[in-house]
Amino acid sequence: QLQASGGGLVRAGGSLTLSCVTSGRAHDEDAIGWFRQAPGKERERVSCFSSSSGEVYYEDSVKGRFTISTDNAKNTVYLQMDSLKPEDTAVYYCAVGFNLIACLGTAMSRWGNGTQVTVSS
Repeated sequence: QLQASGGGLVRAGGSLTLSCVTSGRAHDEDAIGWFRQAPGKERERVSCFSSSSGEVYYEDSVKGRFTISTDNAKNTVYLQMDSLKPEDTAVYYCAVGFNLIACLGTAMSRWGNGTQVTVSS
């Protein structure tokens, strides 16, 4: 079961840290990802992480501003979001999948609940 939290309302330029508890992740669910969906838009990937290789991917729009990290002892993945922009406003989802390719294709095996992030100008 995936449980995301940490969303909220923040001014442009501010920061938020999202958390996702990934308890019960299967041994073959190697990839962890953060995705977002803004009103009227399709869900898009934000960041993907491979547990086995440590490889990390960021969407160009968030590169240099967002950082994905994990705490294996807590079965938790984080998304540190800095220098937030109004266009970052969306519902953010965490998900797990079999590999990084699945994450890049938004073809994840399990999805968590969403957490709303609103960035005011």
